Amino acid sequence: MRKLQIGVMGSAADLAYGEEVAKIAFEIGKLLAERGCITIYGAEKDCDSLSTTAARGAKASGGLTVGITYGKGKNIWDTTANNTDVVICSGLERGGGREFVLVNSCDAIIIIAGGSGTLTEAAIAYQLNIPIVAFTGVGGWSDKLADTYMDDRKRFKVMPTKTALEAVELSISLATQYLSN
Repeated sequence: MRKLQIGVMGSAADLAYGEEVAKIAFEIGKLLAERGCITIYGAEKDCDSLSTTAARGAKASGGLTVGITYGKGKNIWDTTANNTDVVICSGLERGGGREFVLVNSCDAIIIIAGGSGTLTEAAIAYQLNIPIVAFTGVGGWSDKLADTYMDDRKRFKVMPTKTALEAVELSISLATQYLSN
């Protein structure tokens, strides 16, 4: 079986998340790498993010990271830090196109806090039946979506978690189930 591709999505730096939330994202990336998963994330060109922080965590543990960016060119936020092994240039802009490529590359996603981009990614995952794990207690869309169905079709619940370890273990379990269907 191929390695699981777990996406980590969350707030960009302009949403002013705190250091504690960044530590959670770093730990999630680290744990994904330790379990042999590929960390997929939205590679930003203009600012840091919780997704990039998760990639740093994955690289700190020797993991493989794939950053999906918008537009053309591989000049992403963390290029000089070497936190990204593979950059996929979607050629698309923010707001749906890039997010579709990002989410569709995942076997499950973990959302941490998040603004409108994270909401878009969660909605795409829901439409594609890709499992969603939402970290709770950190604000943003992950708190709002945790333990809910995203619409009246009730395809599956967005699964809440409270620790990095729980988020990673649950995402791996759900991704494994997703791949067996």
